[in-house]
Amino acid sequence: MTTGLLFDPVFLEHETSQGHPECRQRLEVSIQHLKQQSWFDTLTQLSPRTADLKWIESVHSFDYIKRAQAACSSGNLFLDSMDVSICPESFNIARKATGAVLEIADKIINKEIDNGLALIRPPGHHAEHDQALGFCLFNNVAILAKYLQKQYQLDKILILDWDVHHGNGTQHTFEADPSVLYISTHQYPFYPGTGAYSETGIHKGAGATLNCPMPAGASDGDYELVFKDQILPKIDEFRPEAIIISAGFDAHIDDPLGQINLSAEFYAWMTERIMEKAAQYSDNQIISVLEGGYHLGMLPICIEQHLSTLNAYKV
Repeated sequence: MTTGLLFDPVFLEHETSQGHPECRQRLEVSIQHLKQQSWFDTLTQLSPRTADLKWIESVHSFDYIKRAQAACSSGNLFLDSMDVSICPESFNIARKATGAVLEIADKIINKEIDNGLALIRPPGHHAEHDQALGFCLFNNVAILAKYLQKQYQLDKILILDWDVHHGNGTQHTFEADPSVLYISTHQYPFYPGTGAYSETGIHKGAGATLNCPMPAGASDGDYELVFKDQILPKIDEFRPEAIIISAGFDAHIDDPLGQINLSAEFYAWMTERIMEKAAQYSDNQIISVLEGGYHLGMLPICIEQHLSTLNAYKV
């Protein structure tokens, strides 16, 4: 496998309020840890670009985009809710974060790499069509799915979201769209309140959403059972042409924002299972995008487990 890693110091410049869990240190400690790994130099290092607004408008309303831009340029401390902390540069950095995932897509489609991880912030999966939510400005993975379909005419996209929080924004973007399969494992009931098992999609998209709500205290074994019984068979049924991972690492047992008890090693196990499906259906194409993960000691180790598996796993 040829694996790309996209990180840029610009993502450290998204300043959040003091004590905010979504802080620049998340990326600082993670990239420092990754650089110490013996396999780091085998990765293809990528650089972000600024996303064209037309791609952001494929998911978010024009009015919301302008409101977000105005809030940042005016020096506002928050956008839409107290949990979305912003600074004057946040709008431009969020465009870079979205551009980063599109850059990885281009490299994969053009066969320069097989898969890749976007080590970016701010995260995205809570961002709705017209509202910032849950630390998120633009829904990077949703925009990426639209991009793959419109730019490269891929018909069937899988988004797997293993963040401890349900990706409400991603689900709502595609809940009526049968061409995008959204699968989520998440603590439930929990923030943001969506993601019940009964939420399976609407209208033509009925059946193209699979929520796997997990109770507080769920372990590696509980997740493995859900993968084998529900997630992997659903992927086999759908046969995706590309796979996107909303890669949150806040379901780790030590994470301060959740109560799920996954080990760091289980992220390697989940990655292996998804790589097997990517080999079957999507020419190994996986684009992984950082979402949550807030324990500064364990986040780098969880990312290491995920990225080293993407980089080395052979099927």
